[in-house]
This record gives sequence, C-alpha cells and structure tokens, in this order.
Amino acid sequence: MADRYLSFTATAPGRFLTRRLGLPQPAALRRWSPEHPSLTGSLLHLTAGTTALDLAPVLARTGLTLDGSADPAAIVLDATGVRDVDTLAEVHAALHPVVRSVATSGRVVVLGSPLDAAADDHHRAAVQQALEGFVRSLGKEIGRGRTVNLVRLTDASAAESTLRFLLSPRSAYISGQMIGVGAEGPEGTVDWALPLAGRTALVTGGARGIGEAVAETLARDGAHVVVLDIPQAEADARRVAERLCGSALALDITAADAGERIAAELPDGIDVLIHNAGITRDRRLVNMPAERWGSVLDVNLASVLRTTDALLAKGALRTGGRIVATASIAGLAGNAGQTNYGASKAGVAGLVRSLAPRALAEHGVTVNAVAPGFIETKMTAAVPLFIREAGRRMNSLAQGGLPVDVAETTAWLAHPASGAVNGQVVRVCGQSLLGA
Repeated sequence: MADRYLSFTATAPGRFLTRRLGLPQPAALRRWSPEHPSLTGSLLHLTAGTTALDLAPVLARTGLTLDGSADPAAIVLDATGVRDVDTLAEVHAALHPVVRSVATSGRVVVLGSPLDAAADDHHRAAVQQALEGFVRSLGKEIGRGRTVNLVRLTDASAAESTLRFLLSPRSAYISGQMIGVGAEGPEGTVDWALPLAGRTALVTGGARGIGEAVAETLARDGAHVVVLDIPQAEADARRVAERLCGSALALDITAADAGERIAAELPDGIDVLIHNAGITRDRRLVNMPAERWGSVLDVNLASVLRTTDALLAKGALRTGGRIVATASIAGLAGNAGQTNYGASKAGVAGLVRSLAPRALAEHGVTVNAVAPGFIETKMTAAVPLFIREAGRRMNSLAQGGLPVDVAETTAWLAHPASGAVNGQVVRVCGQSLLGA
C-alpha cells in the first residue's frame, strides 16, 4: 500500500503544513538500482583520537570520490583512536562543522574499537562506549533520509564488505546500528559484481513477501536459489524459482526430519542458509491458548534450531558458508499482544550469539540475524490505518521499510567477503524509536 503521507510531504503544501504543525517530514530514500548502484558525490574522511586506520584503499573502492568537497554524500569518521574524554571531544569537533552539509539520503559512519580491546583501560572503555550513545542520538536528529551507524573494527580490509554496504544505497533503512567486525579478511579474490556466483542459497518461506525479496536479491548476486515453502504454497514457490532460474522445495520446515530432507535434496551442499519462514498468532497472554503459543514457537524458533543443528551435523553447509536468521524488533523491544512472537524472535537472537563462535570455529560458517521493524508488506497493509501510520512514523526515518531493505541486509551478511561479521543481530528498522 502506498505511503500517501510520504508523497504528500514531498509537495510544497505538504512541506509547509507539516513544518508548521511539527509533524514528521520523511525524505524519500534512495535505494539500489542497476542504474544507480552507488551514492553520488564525495566521501569526507575524518579522524578523531591519537591513532587512525589505513582506510584509504578501502574507501577508494566504495564508488565515492575522496575529495572532501562540500555537500558530501557520506562521511567516515575514524574514532578508533579515541581513548579519553579529551579525544572524545574531537568527535564533536570533526562532525559539528560538516554534518549539516551531508546530502539527502547520505551516510555518516563512525568507526570505533572493539570494546574488549579496552578491557584493561576503563577510560578508553568509557569513551568507546560513549560512541554508541553519540551515534544513536545523531541518527535521531540528522533527518533528510540520512543514516548514522557505528562499526567496531581493528582491520579495514576485513571490514570492506561492511563499509561498502553502509556507504551505499543498499543500506537505506539501516540507522543507529552498532556492528562488530572481526579481523578475518576475505579469502581469495572477491567478485563484487556477482559475489554469490557458483553458490547455492536456501531461503525458507521464500514464496512471498520478505522471503521472495531475499530470494530475488541473492539471485541478483549470482546465487542458485532454492525457494523452500510449505506444500500449500508450492505453486508460488515454483513461480518464484522459475523466474529466478532457481529451484523450489515444498517442505514443512517444522517437520522433525526437515533438516535431513533438505540435505538429501541438496547433496552437493549449501553455501547460504536463510531462515526466513515465520508466522504470527497475536493475542494478549491472558487470552492466548497454548496452540497459538506453540505454533509460533515451533515455526519461528524450534524449526530454526532443529534444521540448523541437522545441517551442521551432516556437513551440509560448506566451509565459508553463511547462516542468516530472521529476528525482529518485537524480540528486542517487546510488543503488546506478541509474547509468543517476541519470545521466538528473541530466541533467534540468542541462538545467533551462542552458536556463532562455535559454528565458525568448528564448521567455518558464520551466523548472523536481521531484525526487521515496520516493513511494508501485505500483512502490514491489512493493519488498521492509525496503527499502520504510527508504525511507519515511529522511527528516525519516519517511514516504513521495504522487503528489499531486509533482503539487501541479508545479502551483505551472506557475502563471501563478510566472514569477519559474525554473531551480529542487525536491526532493519530505520532506527525504530522502540528499544535500543
């Protein structure tokens, strides 16, 4: 359903009226397209603190011009060398004069050090943690479709896929996020145009909605996509698969032997496993029968646990593989009437954080999650008008996201060069005003 308020605020009367009434003024977001794959303009590289990373080679490959001209499309502030309150002041000094000049739908990316690197220095730990409050606050005030994110890293080359993503139109609905990047750089040569060429990606719940968008995006990046959905949706799954030159698999993901059946259907293995299938059965706890609780937990969490365990045990995920699960801001911030759904999605986040280090060490596979906020789908189109409008406006970008926003984030986490991103739960919510 079209966002008529967003369209209205793009007109001269709409801008005047909303400004006078103090109403949200969302800017139309610039998303990736084949015609416009990169942001247009310059990139301003700033530093704060006593040391700095060697970022120039990576930043030169983002598609932005490193000339520091006026009205930059993006700013990267290297604050990894901030160690005390005095050097924290350099963050203000660097951004204060220029942040207003960032172009509409532009990007601000702040780089910080991993918090564990400051474990023996409480001054450094304090000011590095302070960067999170700074980024979250700046994201809520910067406006005009601009985003602000924090990346904690030690090695620029290991973070290249992350910086390319955050400094591109693909990350249009990601703001106020803190992303940790390890020190493992990509192995071998990366084909940035078709990074998933020759790889097999399985998308559960891929016949429609967000799952279909994920399948489309992974196919765009070169993957052979297997669209898995319940037998009742087999026709839709086949339609999507045929359009993407992939294949379809009709299977109830909650079946006890679902993992074994997937492994049997794909004997050559899987490179990318996307846990997207999910359901809602909303009702307040006092009115929620056990069936509604159990069905949501079975689809959204238990099936993810069982299938992941089975595929890892059978070696069905190849070394260098990626697991990306779907959490939700309902699991991170809570939502009335969704105790079952919130529990299931918080459980997904717990799975990611626990399994990620072991899966990488034992199987060479990373495990991450996306946590969507208000995404414009057929389900949200059926929500009553005033609740739908509230959901759209209650984030820093003052609008709903699109399925492709979740898909682009998933594709970044599935990227062969994203091996240093592990154990992360990334919110795709326009920096929702609910939760952190």
